[in-house]
Amino acid sequence: MLMVPATAQTGSDPRPGQVVVNGAVADEGGKAALLARVRELYGPERVVDQVAIARVSLPPNWHGYLLKLIGPNLKWITKGEIKIDGTNITLRGEVANEAQRQQIASDIATSLNPTYTVNNGLRVSAAEQNLLDAALAKRIIEFESGKATLADSGKVILDEMAAALHKVKGKQVEVIGHTDNLGQRDSNLALSHARAQTVRSYLAEKGVSQDMVLVSGQGPDRPVAENTTAEGRARNRRIEFRVAQ
Repeated sequence: MLMVPATAQTGSDPRPGQVVVNGAVADEGGKAALLARVRELYGPERVVDQVAIARVSLPPNWHGYLLKLIGPNLKWITKGEIKIDGTNITLRGEVANEAQRQQIASDIATSLNPTYTVNNGLRVSAAEQNLLDAALAKRIIEFESGKATLADSGKVILDEMAAALHKVKGKQVEVIGHTDNLGQRDSNLALSHARAQTVRSYLAEKGVSQDMVLVSGQGPDRPVAENTTAEGRARNRRIEFRVAQ
């Protein structure tokens, strides 16, 4: 959905693939230029015109800046909205990666003068995180007891994770180590970090760039189960993969 200074409201939620342009502009010429630019970008069959003509107070050369905002990189945004309210620009929606999120915000900022403010509410799509979660499939990457040495079963899982990581393009992934609460917290923090580093090194042997992989150790601080049972402690001793935002 693409919005201009709001007075009119959408009559209903847009259908998938539609681009709804609503709000108010000062004259027919500005409306025609706006719709022409949006139709050029998205295709005329997808654009829904809900723009009204009204007495609105606009900043100097507002229509010119508005047209500069509507560039080809906006097509990277899905489930999105751009709200232009005077000199305030708000972006919402999903993009494929952090590079796209930053590039769109940069494109918009450089096309405006300093009196405009841009609120970049774009978020990175969850598709890559879902890919990693599906590859791990809630399995536990096991290590030798009290050590940062991978068990053979852990290596088998990491072979599959390496294949999934090769499909995650243009993003960094954080490998996070966790432990149960037995023993000293400081020792567990160090062990969890060392295990995450071991995972990073193993993935590098499988062709995953070390620059792509960040590591951290949370020790016992983020349990997913009670530490009062052996089963719960086993679930807490885990490696987590998170797409970095």
